[in-house]
Amino acid sequence: MNKILIVFTGGTFSMMIDENTGGAVPYFSGEELLEKIPEARELAEIDCYDFGKYPGPHMTPELMFKLSGKIKEFLKENKYEGIVVTHGTDTLEETAYLLDLTIKTETPIVVIGSMKNSSEPDWDGPKNLIDAIKVCLNKDSKGLGVLVCLNGEINAASEVTKIYTEQIDSFRSIDFGALGFTQNGKVVINRPPRKLETINTNKIISNVDLLTVYAGMNEKFFKFSADSRVEGIIVEALGVGNVPPAAFEGIKYAVEKNIPVVLVSRCPAGETDNIYGYPGAGKWLNEIGVIFTDFLNGQKARIKLMLALGVTKDHNELKKIFENLGNMYEA
Repeated sequence: MNKILIVFTGGTFSMMIDENTGGAVPYFSGEELLEKIPEARELAEIDCYDFGKYPGPHMTPELMFKLSGKIKEFLKENKYEGIVVTHGTDTLEETAYLLDLTIKTETPIVVIGSMKNSSEPDWDGPKNLIDAIKVCLNKDSKGLGVLVCLNGEINAASEVTKIYTEQIDSFRSIDFGALGFTQNGKVVINRPPRKLETINTNKIISNVDLLTVYAGMNEKFFKFSADSRVEGIIVEALGVGNVPPAAFEGIKYAVEKNIPVVLVSRCPAGETDNIYGYPGAGKWLNEIGVIFTDFLNGQKARIKLMLALGVTKDHNELKKIFENLGNMYEA
């Protein structure tokens, strides 16, 4: 039988209701979870590795980077047909994207979670795990980068986001749609990811802030961030990439302190562009050196900037990393 590695990191997938608090908490180890899903071992020879029992909000960029390094070690053994990573859904897309940017391999890596815990009758963890194993075993899954598979949908880590707080179908690729799906035991891949890129760095710079723009926003949060010696700022701007005039002054203040500022939109879909020319609009931001993104949301852009800063702090090089598609960047 083909060998599959399952890396358990915790999340709702591993949770059950705690009698004392009445809330779901991490409980089961990887082996204990596999005992609840015996059909998994009927599909492949399973190796299990417990990375931790972290709820999604407890995952940090440093832990994500450590997880990436551990997966690279397993890949060097060259004995697995695929790797499945279980994860809390709150930060799943960030970990999946970090893995996608830092691991270059033909071996399928599939990140899953569950929206229901094991104490609920409609626990979706087992189905997501079975689907992920089948995706790993499918030859069409090779070379697609890191994948995310929940509720029968296969999405690219670089494209997917969590759009609902509790619903089973919470993960969607809003801009481009799913890569494929699982149905009746079959895996169907309809397209490759829009782009694959690698940032090869031996460190992550997590001192990066994420600020969301709102109507009437002024400069204070940008100035506070800049004065606290932050190493990068992600700005979730309005619309296609515009901010109020007072907020623009705050962004300009940060740029003048040589802090890289990357612009995304607070809209759930679309990219940023320097279309408008009024004060605070895209053309003004572009003129002072703000870096525009290509179909990334704020949390993903933050992951990318943290890794990019591990390679370079040169503004022009950072701009290339965010604007060029399908390349490898190395420290």
